[in-house]
Amino acid sequence: MAQICLVEDEQKVAAFIYKGLEEQGYKVKTAKTGEEARKLISADNFDLFVVDIMLPDINGIELCRQLRVTDTQTPILILSALDQVQNKVDGLKAGADDYLVKPFHFSELLARIEALLRRQKITPKEDHIIVFDDLKLDTWSNLAERGGQQITLTAKEYTLLELFMRNPNKVLSREYIAEQVWGIDFDTGTNFIDVYVNYLRKKIEKGFQKKLIHTVIGMGYTMRNDR
Repeated sequence: MAQICLVEDEQKVAAFIYKGLEEQGYKVKTAKTGEEARKLISADNFDLFVVDIMLPDINGIELCRQLRVTDTQTPILILSALDQVQNKVDGLKAGADDYLVKPFHFSELLARIEALLRRQKITPKEDHIIVFDDLKLDTWSNLAERGGQQITLTAKEYTLLELFMRNPNKVLSREYIAEQVWGIDFDTGTNFIDVYVNYLRKKIEKGFQKKLIHTVIGMGYTMRNDR
């Protein structure tokens, strides 16, 4: 079963999450501060980070940024009482893969955790190399490269790219992308999808003249090769 690092300084909230996840069979290690979290992470391997924003020694968003310096793949779920769209966008920009507003039902937290972990799994029967034009994705190593240059992606950016590459020349609606990449209960009323597509575009198109991901006005996005 997956091992989760929970970074939460509110004792009651941490105990509530810890108990619920342990009952579901997950291994959970907890930290009350960013410093404690860094020590845990340096000493062990985790499959998922659950990080509160309001920590006593460091902002959780800054902790996300620090995590992404050395770990680009492990999913990060942010917990916060801040529910403004800009707060969510800031979290995503810092490298988080999902953002859950407090207070929340444990069933929703569990569903989001399961969705993030599910996206990390690799199906052995699948062809593990996906190629589109000069873009290549290795689903065994979770590595992407274009023109021989490796591209550093977060877990959500990787999943989004894989979705596009498995559906070339198809128009994918924002609702479909939200369902496939974020799973259930994702708020499609925000601009999360547009934000993430723009992140991905910048990473796979930087330094290349040819654009691969295109906006279809009023419909969504598509990956196509415009020669």
